[in-house]
Amino acid sequence: MCVRLPRVSGEPKVAVVIPTWNSVPLLPRLLDSIAAQEEPIELLAVDNGSEDGTVELLAQRGIPHLTLDENRGFAVAVDLGAERTAAPFVMPLNADTELEPGSVATLRAALEGDPGLGGVAPRILQLEGEERDVRAARLYSAGQALTREGRGIEIGAGKRQGPEALAGREVFGVCGAACLLRRELFTDLGGYDCGFFSFYEDVDLNVRARIAGWRFAYVPEAVVWHLGNASWMAAAPRPGAWNARLVARNRIVTQARFMPLAALPRILAVEAGALFRAARQGRLRATLRGKLEGLARLPAALRDRRRLVASGALERAQRWLGR
Repeated sequence: MCVRLPRVSGEPKVAVVIPTWNSVPLLPRLLDSIAAQEEPIELLAVDNGSEDGTVELLAQRGIPHLTLDENRGFAVAVDLGAERTAAPFVMPLNADTELEPGSVATLRAALEGDPGLGGVAPRILQLEGEERDVRAARLYSAGQALTREGRGIEIGAGKRQGPEALAGREVFGVCGAACLLRRELFTDLGGYDCGFFSFYEDVDLNVRARIAGWRFAYVPEAVVWHLGNASWMAAAPRPGAWNARLVARNRIVTQARFMPLAALPRILAVEAGALFRAARQGRLRATLRGKLEGLARLPAALRDRRRLVASGALERAQRWLGR
């Protein structure tokens, strides 16, 4: 289905994929913001076994959707949605996001203008209450960066917007909550790693894309609002512990795929510190479980590393460490 303003015509160049999970309170504003974009959009929602009427809401709004019988995670939902759409650019959007007018067209134009770009990141602003003041809002993400030990972080998260937030530039990668990806990248790399379920799948995809030779850019003129983990916090059992386990597990897998061996002492020191903080915050058992699960996946991750070395250059991702 193409959600479009009546005056707009043409085939859609952007496929918006929305993973949903008990998202009834969130979806109306997102869908309205998509409908207000000034170009045709191919739209598909993939529902992860919602029990709150999300599927019924999608049907009432006439939104094409796939329904899964259980929550299979963000990565599976987006990969299925990308598989079943055809537009040349794929835009994953969390259910707790909202688009400012013209944002999709701005991101599309940036990708069309540079064939070497695999994806572009909008200026993602933190949604707090009912206010929508673009100038006064705090940043959620101005693109992704890597720390020296290979952790993925959102640039500017929680900060007031300064000159850097308004300056377009190349960045390490893009945030999976809202970004625009070239379908060729997504297809060639096999999409997000479905084994991740949720968390770090965007960092991992950015790493693999960098190794394959793709670049990413931050386009601040495109603005997306993001509440942040809204469905997760509302519906997940013990969401803080679940989050801690998945992040700990998936980070180890990503690091094993591309980090230089010389970084191992620093990684071990940082991970030890993470365990200490988890203990203080009451998340030690979940974090430790995640790390053990990550270690169990090391043989497969190292096989992936050898494949990535054969097909690209790890240095293309490593050069972004600590930037």
